[in-house]
Amino acid sequence: MTIIYVLIPLSIVMMIIAVGAFFWAVRSGQFDDLDTPALDILDDDEYPKERKPNSNSDDRPGQGRDTP
Repeated sequence: MTIIYVLIPLSIVMMIIAVGAFFWAVRSGQFDDLDTPALDILDDDEYPKERKPNSNSDDRPGQGRDTP
């Protein structure tokens, strides 16, 4: 029964910390725009990125399948 004297103040302190963190997040703009980041993935790139040739390709001399 004496543990209740520890748990009640501990839960109140944790609640105050959680409410403080929520108000800090609201004031710092964490919840300003929730829709745009989710839609950014659907936008196409303007120009496709160029692919560099793979350094492990079979086109190097002496590394092909036909060479012994």
